[in-house]
Amino acid sequence: MTYSIAASHAKGKCATDNIFGASAAAGKAAIKYGKDKVVNATIGAIMDEQEILACIPTVEKTFRNLAINDIVSYAPIAGSPDFLEAFIKLAFADHKPDAYIDAVATAGGSGAIHHTIANYSEIGDTVLTSDWYWDPYEVLCEDALRKLDTYILFDEQQKFNISSFSAKVKELLTKQNNLIIIINTPAHNPTGFSLTDSDWDHVITLLQECAKDTTKRIIPLIDVAYIDYAGEKNACRAFLKKLSGLPWNILPILACSMSKGFTMYGQRTGVMIGVSSNKEVIEEFKNINQFTSRATWSNITHSAMKLLSTIYHDKGLLAQVEQEREELYTLIRKRADIFMSEAQAVGLHMLPYIAGFFITIPAKNPDAICEKLHDDNIFAVPLANGIRIAVCAVTSAKITGMASKIARAMSVVEK
Repeated sequence: MTYSIAASHAKGKCATDNIFGASAAAGKAAIKYGKDKVVNATIGAIMDEQEILACIPTVEKTFRNLAINDIVSYAPIAGSPDFLEAFIKLAFADHKPDAYIDAVATAGGSGAIHHTIANYSEIGDTVLTSDWYWDPYEVLCEDALRKLDTYILFDEQQKFNISSFSAKVKELLTKQNNLIIIINTPAHNPTGFSLTDSDWDHVITLLQECAKDTTKRIIPLIDVAYIDYAGEKNACRAFLKKLSGLPWNILPILACSMSKGFTMYGQRTGVMIGVSSNKEVIEEFKNINQFTSRATWSNITHSAMKLLSTIYHDKGLLAQVEQEREELYTLIRKRADIFMSEAQAVGLHMLPYIAGFFITIPAKNPDAICEKLHDDNIFAVPLANGIRIAVCAVTSAKITGMASKIARAMSVVEK
């Protein structure tokens, strides 16, 4: 006999996370063999060259100097106004769209995704994303009683597959009136790919065509969690200006986070930013999402919001933070360059990497390959169709030689 008192929609829920499972295995190996002999390529956070979790120094100093009342006090449900203003300006830099724009504070980027799914899709609807995606997208959909479907991200030339994207968008809009499309760019997790400005032109043209049917509501949810490690600040944000002047029934939402750009992972602080040509749509955006915040977590961490607004309004602090962040970006870039160069030398195929925390290698049997890599004390994350390498977390010394070991493990497993 099986005992359960859960509601029918909750029965069978069980969160299994390959990332944390792989990381735990790496931790056990480090205890057994010594940390210096283990390569932990599972962690989605920046580790410095001494394998210590990196925090931007000026962020740490500013955080430690906050007044106690800014740490322990409640914050407004929608977020502190100065925080929201600062985040909007930081998110767009010099490429703010000509549109009505507002924001609501969320529990990290995940909170922004949660609210978008909850408030802009119907129960039973399907949310669309690419076939290479961050696993929690599916968990967030399932928990909200939605489904997740995918289009093929890369075409035969390893470019953005606008044909597959278009076909899936049109297919789903024949079945439902609301469509959320999660687009994780720039510096996509898990591949490091970024849509080009030309790719965005194709995407927007398609969405505008679909929006001519005003019974449809199209919500591009742009997950920009890694944007601060995607290249030059304004160059990697240029596409955001293209969100100007869209039809009223297209509502782009940016899912933003302090986790990566400000190395404040555990503070769980982010925003969702709505962009619309219609004032009423943005007023509704503000109202319904802060309502859902009240019903979900009430309000978020005041201290992290105060931290960001303090840094933003002190141009000296902001310049220092951006300089120190650039040093971390350069470090990640150096590690990625080592891996890509060695991968090319040994004929190891990887998905197109532009920037960001991760590189992905397509594979037929990812679990078996990751298990084989344990022989070399290398720990990576198995995906459905590949292996994710966290170049953000592996030192330059340890990443040297990894590509050839992965190629060797693949040849053994897939022979």
